Amino acid sequence: MADAVVSVFLERLLKILIQEGNVLLGFRGQFVKLKTDLQYMQSFFKDAERLKRKNETLKCTLANLRELVYEAEDILADCQLLSSNPGKLCNGFSLSEKYLLGKRLGKINEKITGIKENVVSFFGALSQSVHGDGQEGPPRWSSPVYDHTQVVGLEGDTKKLKDWLSQTYTNGILSIGIVGMGGLGKTTVAQTVFNDKEMELQFEKRIWVSVSQKFTEEQIMKSILRNLGDANIGDDRGDLLKRINQYLMGKRFLIVLDDVWSEDTSWWLRIFEGLPKGNRSCIIVTTRIEKVARRMGVKEANIHWPQVLGDENSWLLFCNVAFAENHGHCTSNELEIIGKEIVSKCRGLPLAIKAVGGMMLCKPPYYHEWKRIADHFRDELGVNDNSVMASLQCSYDELPSYLKSCFLSLSIYPEDCDISKDQLVRWWIGEGFVPVRNGRLATEASEDCFSGLTNRCLVEVVEWDYNGKISTCKVHDMVRDQVIKISLDDSFSGLSSAHSRHLGLTSDIKEKQMISSKKLRALISTSKSGEVNKIASCIGNKFCDFRYLRVLDLSKSIFEMPLTVLLSKIGNLKHLTCFTLSNTHPLTQVPQTLEKLQNLQILDLSYCQSLKSLPPFVMTFENLVVLDVSHCGSLEFLPGGLEKLLNLQVLRGFKPARLASEGSRVSELRSLTQLRILELQLTRADEIDDDETDALTGLKEMQILTISCFNSFESEKLIAKLEKVSPPSQLHELSLKFYPGKISPKWLNPASLRMLKYLSICGGNLARLNDSFWGYDGISWKIEGLKLDSLSHLSMEWEMIRAVMPSLRTVHSCWSPKLMSFPIEGVGFRGGVWKDQSR
Repeated sequence: MADAVVSVFLERLLKILIQEGNVLLGFRGQFVKLKTDLQYMQSFFKDAERLKRKNETLKCTLANLRELVYEAEDILADCQLLSSNPGKLCNGFSLSEKYLLGKRLGKINEKITGIKENVVSFFGALSQSVHGDGQEGPPRWSSPVYDHTQVVGLEGDTKKLKDWLSQTYTNGILSIGIVGMGGLGKTTVAQTVFNDKEMELQFEKRIWVSVSQKFTEEQIMKSILRNLGDANIGDDRGDLLKRINQYLMGKRFLIVLDDVWSEDTSWWLRIFEGLPKGNRSCIIVTTRIEKVARRMGVKEANIHWPQVLGDENSWLLFCNVAFAENHGHCTSNELEIIGKEIVSKCRGLPLAIKAVGGMMLCKPPYYHEWKRIADHFRDELGVNDNSVMASLQCSYDELPSYLKSCFLSLSIYPEDCDISKDQLVRWWIGEGFVPVRNGRLATEASEDCFSGLTNRCLVEVVEWDYNGKISTCKVHDMVRDQVIKISLDDSFSGLSSAHSRHLGLTSDIKEKQMISSKKLRALISTSKSGEVNKIASCIGNKFCDFRYLRVLDLSKSIFEMPLTVLLSKIGNLKHLTCFTLSNTHPLTQVPQTLEKLQNLQILDLSYCQSLKSLPPFVMTFENLVVLDVSHCGSLEFLPGGLEKLLNLQVLRGFKPARLASEGSRVSELRSLTQLRILELQLTRADEIDDDETDALTGLKEMQILTISCFNSFESEKLIAKLEKVSPPSQLHELSLKFYPGKISPKWLNPASLRMLKYLSICGGNLARLNDSFWGYDGISWKIEGLKLDSLSHLSMEWEMIRAVMPSLRTVHSCWSPKLMSFPIEGVGFRGGVWKDQSR
């Protein structure tokens, strides 16, 4: 991944070279030479990254180059700190050591010049060969294009399993096995059945458990309990099993145990013995090993072997992905010929087909480009006969350099871990993986990068919202195997390499792993859903050893040492750009020592319920791009000075100060001209004055606005203020939560919000929508996604919604009993989703 490392470094260096002032401390000439040499070699990197797998000398050369660029980036970071602290000690450096910095940089230049000469010699015949996307800007598709919910060729599989699950039996529990090789679609078959509406009605409790290769019996039982809504779980095996039995007693349940590997199934036999019997309940096991299914109690008659897709379904699946922007229709005969050649090499394996289809979706639709990919795929199959692994390697090789780092970041997460999109994109921003050019905002560009991975089918969707945005994802175990292999080879992550620069933080992390990782750039909490990290003092004490740490994520963690002591040490990490303490306990205040973190771009304190206040120095973090204090129930308001954060793009959980308090007011938002996402919490009328109601109007970059009135007081006065609020006319997405009025505000109409595509209304007292909502003079909404949740008083007819929202594609609705004739079963109870099938 030398190309990715060089790309990130050049992005940062070019930005600094444009800046005025003595940021480079007199080393400008040396950095310019370094830039010139690296830019000259960039055209060779894509070929070099592929060929290094067959040439050990080239592999070592690129590894050396990677380490030199990392070192140069560290020097660049030190220069930035020194220039902002002239004449003072700065992160261990004083101005007297400027000479040593220059000497180090000179040696790096000499070595890189030597590498350039070797690379040019090695690639002489390929000097004009520039392959791939030919771009280092945003992806070809900067939003989700392929619908991951589509399933092809599994109708027979799902029908067979549903028939088994519906058969009449009285004794015991029916056990079913789905057995086959990796990438065949076993999990997809199980998910399709699990999520089927008939199965939802048939089984009172449905439980999905991902069984990783490394697991304990207690972890499995805790996962079952979390599925049952019990998060208060201890560690006693007998108590856990007793509670599972109590939850399931007298109920018909379905348990899916996905991806079981271990041939030692004694753990399951003990759990199975404790499950209530006799209610026609079922167990589904997916595994690659038939012996495992047998040992888990599956009879031969109930083992299903999914088959590879036939030619017709293989081509259909490929088209659904590769031509997603054209609704799955191939755009030319030339592309069909080469496309079918590519598909034939996938041997009917859905995972391989989706990987190559996603790769082609992100390529220009030109025959010569597709032919080059077909040749590349054939070459990979010559080295690795496994079509899935060959397709994944090919997909990685064809990624733009900036996406390679983003993809490799998936390597630090445990098997079957649900990964937060926000955590990923904030990490990418903090470490500079995201190229920001032509005035684009970093937060927007990072989400485009995430879409680049989802469209290539390199991540699987776990959860997405009504607006089509993915909130959590996971990695298929074969994709994870591949990304871990590449990460180890390139020292991106992995415990065996002293050069590794990225590490996942878990409860079982060892002190020796921390000691061997002196070059860390990112330390990321990777706890699984419903779990917390328990961090020993010996681990916490090592955090500050990582002098060049850029990203520190301590979310969902508890600490053996006092949190105030740990945070006081973290204040010494002056290169830190992203710091996350989300859901970290017991955080009651932010210590003064963190004032030294002047490079922070992202500060996430969300879900810290005990946090009472923010110190004023937070408003001096001029580089701040994201400030997240959402779900901080004890936080009364933000300190004054919000208007100084001119680079802020995301502000979540903003509760303005009341008139009598010395804190930030709504009027300060006027200065935040780059603000893209705002979550505004209003509970009292004096939190927004009459002359502040237009504060949002001039925010031209704002796309997403949430106004929440949870736990509001003085309802009549607050409603009068909310009526005067003027959201930006270019708003893309609006969410109203707990609106206290019985009638929606007049500004919620298609004439005022002409570009609104997504609208969410949740909770509150709304009984009807203002007449202006229904449009006038032929103006209708452009809304594509609508969410209506927990609106017990709102009365509305489906026909009127369809008439005023002709572009509507998706509606999510539940707990809204007065929504009349809505085509969503149980809309007054648990509800569901309506999708326009004609689009």
